[in-house]
Amino acid sequence: MNAMNTHYPDPVRVEPVNRHTLAVIVDNEPGVLARIAGLFSGRGYNIESLTVSETEHARHLSRITIVTTGTNAVIDQIKAQLDRLVPVHRVVDLTLQGDSLERELCLVKVAGRGEHRVEAMRLAAAFGARTLDATLTSFVFELTGSTEEIDRFVKLMSAIGLVEISRTGIAAMGRGPEPM
Repeated sequence: MNAMNTHYPDPVRVEPVNRHTLAVIVDNEPGVLARIAGLFSGRGYNIESLTVSETEHARHLSRITIVTTGTNAVIDQIKAQLDRLVPVHRVVDLTLQGDSLERELCLVKVAGRGEHRVEAMRLAAAFGARTLDATLTSFVFELTGSTEEIDRFVKLMSAIGLVEISRTGIAAMGRGPEPM
């Protein structure tokens, strides 16, 4: 029983779930990405966005940007477990560093004729999307921006004749002159 001698259980504390962007510097070698993905899946954590590319060719280092969600305790656990992996050199939580720049690239294919075609061009111009391909019945647009901006663009294009979407995932970097 709790302190007030009641039969009711203490209320359960619900911690807020936050979105975090993690930048991870790793050795560029086979199996590293699989080990990191296995760390997440083995513990039931979700990866919302994942991008990876070699950033320092001479030192054979890659940068992985992971967007995930969790309570503060879960995020701290993820960072600690990533830090313990052998090929990981550095883990930085860009969300805790303050303002970071996040961008995503998206290719959107839209089909339509007549007024739908005109409206697709108007919306693309309003969002600053580039036209990569145009036929008499379809367009492929390229848009770079925040995840929210791309989500708005995709939602509007859905009403016009969205056919296909390809997204890169988030690339992120902290502001200012200091390196990660």
